[in-house]
Amino acid sequence: MNDLPNCPKCHSEYTYEDGNLIVCPECAHEWTLGEENEPAEEERVFKDAHGNILVDGDTVTVIKDLKVKGSSLVVKKGTKVKGIRLVEGDHDIDCKIDGIGAMQLKTEFVKKL
Repeated sequence: MNDLPNCPKCHSEYTYEDGNLIVCPECAHEWTLGEENEPAEEERVFKDAHGNILVDGDTVTVIKDLKVKGSSLVVKKGTKVKGIRLVEGDHDIDCKIDGIGAMQLKTEFVKKL
């Protein structure tokens, strides 16, 4: 019988010990005993090129010309992007740009309006 605690992230009952860690095979979360009651991880704070905090729905301006990968299009410096959506990953912003369409941007190349 498995007397290990359920996974604190996904609540799976199929946890196992690996050295001094408890591992969840379903979500790959690892922790030590006594750690499962700690507060959840803090949410990531997204900041623009000038250090202003960004939130979903903000309007931003592109601060330098950006080539669109796989295309001859260029997002020009000063392009206004409305209604951004912040996501985890290498490119932090999902958005639609007039004349180009849906794309992803890095927060380091935008300025909050």
